[in-house]
Amino acid sequence: MELIQETPDLSAYLAADEAIDHGHPVVRETATRLAQGVTDSYAYARAAYEFVRDTVPHSQDADDPRVTWRASDVLRLRTGICHAKAHALAALLRAEGIPTALCYQRLACDDGGGYALHGLVAVRFHGAWHRQDPRGNRPGVDARFSLGTERLAYVPDEESNEMDYPVLYAEPHPAVLSALKAAPDRQRLGKTLPTAL
Repeated sequence: MELIQETPDLSAYLAADEAIDHGHPVVRETATRLAQGVTDSYAYARAAYEFVRDTVPHSQDADDPRVTWRASDVLRLRTGICHAKAHALAALLRAEGIPTALCYQRLACDDGGGYALHGLVAVRFHGAWHRQDPRGNRPGVDARFSLGTERLAYVPDEESNEMDYPVLYAEPHPAVLSALKAAPDRQRLGKTLPTAL
């Protein structure tokens, strides 16, 4: 699949916004800690990815009702759904000058009750974009950082109307961000997140 930048301006994928608040002290302190002892931007990106994937539980897996959406809150509270974890990873990567985009998949719900949008990121290395999924592993999910063959949490099944969206967003999709910001808890969020873009 060819990934398509929403904007040709690469600096947009380094910018801070209300969700990807990489100037926040919590994000800066975490980035500084992760950067210690790494030798290059690739090693930093891998360390940041593994930090978000492994130390910030996916709120559904942890049965945590809290909804986070701002990167600094995800890192401070150590909880978030896939979209929030993608915001946190994007902030940590952009904090160290690594262009990072937000991207999405449409997946069938585990309970067979329709579809859900899944959030992930793409990082730019060696002149190309590489998608990464910091969702968090569990039985049946084994996502890994890779600049070669993608190692995402999910591979959409086209026969089930699942799909990868090719657009690389510089900011969270407005429909996703609005649902995250308005939800009082994860149960309500599950009913208001968009099911397609």
